[in-house]
Amino acid sequence: MSAPLRVVVADDERPARSFLAALLRSIDGVTVVGEAESGLEAVAVIERERPDVAFIDLQMPELDGLGVVRLLKGDARPVVVFVTAYDEYAVQAFEVNAVDYLLKPVTASRLGEALGRARVRLEHAELLDDRTSRVDAAMEALESRGDAPYLERVPVRHREDVLIVPVAQIASIVAEGELLNITTIRSERYTITYRLKNLERRLDPARFIRLGRGTLANVDQIARISAMPGGTYRATLANGQELQVSRIQSRALRERFLRI
Repeated sequence: MSAPLRVVVADDERPARSFLAALLRSIDGVTVVGEAESGLEAVAVIERERPDVAFIDLQMPELDGLGVVRLLKGDARPVVVFVTAYDEYAVQAFEVNAVDYLLKPVTASRLGEALGRARVRLEHAELLDDRTSRVDAAMEALESRGDAPYLERVPVRHREDVLIVPVAQIASIVAEGELLNITTIRSERYTITYRLKNLERRLDPARFIRLGRGTLANVDQIARISAMPGGTYRATLANGQELQVSRIQSRALRERFLRI
């Protein structure tokens, strides 16, 4: 007999979370090892309990389901099943990338199918690797949609904690390979794994300007613009950080800042 599936349920709506947890507890071979009522709590519970499967609500305040998965340490990421009220774009992204999801209200039969697929993936290492890439692809598709609301906060890791950094406190975002280095107005630095183009889409263009291929700056934090040889500029932020402006973006900078 195979070992029981260890699962975690994350949903900010208590009735929905309790209903799903009760359904799971009624199924033989399944043990609910944790529940979370917020995205931040979900990260902590999943990394502490190391479940086989996590049922994560897609829509949660502060830190949504995508944010939870993105913040999980690589070795702590379980098989993920997203749970959502009907969201046509999300469902399409999940189906195209063969990522499992449940629509609310969750039915026992559909839950059984999701658990069956999870067991198959857990028993085959190559399917787990494939699952990770598919989840990442679905996340990118969701984050790149044009109708997503602008971010007001960005979750970042700081040692073992997860901090919520208000967008208004971000001075600059600089890409370095697959990582983004965030510097705040107080010169605090954090690193997240995110594609700059996807994050830029989620930021209000009235608040952030691209200075170069891999650099975004908070418009309100640009304190000085200095001309450089070759027709380019250097932007100095209120926190003292200096950022080079590419030749292409120099025109946009002139249009925005150097005309009365």
